Amino acid sequence: MSAVSIPVCLPDTPYDIAIASSSLTQLGCAMVERGLSQKVLVVSNPVIFKHYGRAVLDGLGKADFMPSTCILPAGERYKTLRSVQKIYDAALAAGLERSSTIVALGGGVIGDMAGFAAATWLRGIQVVQVPTTLLAMVDAAIGGKTGVNHPQGKNLIGAFKQPRLVWIDPDVLATLPPREFRAAMAEVIKYGVIRMPELFEYLENLSQLASFRSFDAAALFHAIEQSARCKADVVVQDEKEGGLRAVLNYGHTVGHAIESATHYRRYRHGEGVALGMEAAARIASNLGWWERGNGDRQRDLMERCGLPVRLPAEIDRDRVVALTHSDKKVKSGKVRFVLPRAIGRVEITDAVGDGDVLQVLEAMQA
Repeated sequence: MSAVSIPVCLPDTPYDIAIASSSLTQLGCAMVERGLSQKVLVVSNPVIFKHYGRAVLDGLGKADFMPSTCILPAGERYKTLRSVQKIYDAALAAGLERSSTIVALGGGVIGDMAGFAAATWLRGIQVVQVPTTLLAMVDAAIGGKTGVNHPQGKNLIGAFKQPRLVWIDPDVLATLPPREFRAAMAEVIKYGVIRMPELFEYLENLSQLASFRSFDAAALFHAIEQSARCKADVVVQDEKEGGLRAVLNYGHTVGHAIESATHYRRYRHGEGVALGMEAAARIASNLGWWERGNGDRQRDLMERCGLPVRLPAEIDRDRVVALTHSDKKVKSGKVRFVLPRAIGRVEITDAVGDGDVLQVLEAMQA
């Protein structure tokens, strides 16, 4: 598969998203080309580092970098300030300077924490994102949103920190657990719903969607590339989420609330987003914003990916509704929702009441 470079043309912090198979050992050379200094801290988790740490460290070493490592526990429940403190400790021990770089080798949790540490260590050093999950490749590693969770809500503590480079090697998905792959497909479908009807239709026409091994390599590369292009385009138009970028939160308002209500243990992030997308689609249908047939198409596609669209009866609906008010997108006390108008077009509104949300959650539990 040929390599692709997608420019993210931000005026102050431009960078590239590079997508190329079997490319981890070339990361060091790419960092040299971008003038990054020798001291590097690689942040990862034990599973990812076992699979890919040596390839990254060897590539950095051959390019004359001096890499140190910081290995953190895997899992959303470890996405806390306590974990970021461990990155700070490793940065101090490694003697990182203002010109140094943190390399985030892992999924969205590692990328978010490493990016936040880079944004705040010495008031800001460089970060390079090397996503190893499909979710991070198409979403978390792109756009500069970093942060950690607060007990009362997801990603409430954070900062914007654009990377110097996003380096994507689709081959690493071979070791991604099947559930993680399926969960990430929610974000790919999301791009189709919010801005890319052609991507949505492309996915509908694929015969297999639920695992890395069932995906044709060219089809997977195309899905990653188109998702990354969509994310990059939105970020360039609205870097700090002042307006347009909020459309990327389709499915996230209720999704984050469900994740929080289940203590980040029951659902993967993408599974929460899938449930949030189902809720948003049902709200839009109830309000007459789009045809129910479109909701059926979205639901069918998510079910083909093995994503949840039903809410278990034991989950407290009232708790989920209350947690939507802790969402960082709340403005003037009103929860803002991203609702679909058509496949490829969404709208942001604060006209959704708690009763509307409760109604669809009840229907999803029926």
